[in-house]
Amino acid sequence: MKQLPIEKDTVLKRVNGIQVELAELEKLGRLSYGDFQKEKGFELGQYHLHRALEGVFNISAHILSRIPGGQATKYKDMARNLGKFGIIDKEFAESQLTKMADYRVRLVHFYAEVTPEEVYKIIRENLGDFETFLTAIKNVLEHPEKFGLTVE
Repeated sequence: MKQLPIEKDTVLKRVNGIQVELAELEKLGRLSYGDFQKEKGFELGQYHLHRALEGVFNISAHILSRIPGGQATKYKDMARNLGKFGIIDKEFAESQLTKMADYRVRLVHFYAEVTPEEVYKIIRENLGDFETFLTAIKNVLEHPEKFGLTVE
């Protein structure tokens, strides 16, 4: 069976979407915690964080679907497989990317338990994890042959 190429335009649209969400999250991160709570920052923070995480795992699923044995149905497994196949640094995949997978599930399925404090903390301290992910994805797009992949 012929291996499918990565659809560069599809991935780049999602990369750009994540960057838009990160810009909005960075604005929210400049608010004081009090203003974050008062000015709809919590609701907006959840929204933009969820959309950025969806982008991460949409890109992950797309790339993994091009790798024999790479597909995964659980978000944590996607994170681990990206490390296993060298798309993302294995340590980053096992630590930060699996935490991102867990948080995506929390935002979607356990949204009533999400607190303003945790969203604010993530916005203030963890947005760099998205940049680490995006840097790795851009590397795959620029040098797909290093990963046994092709791009169209």
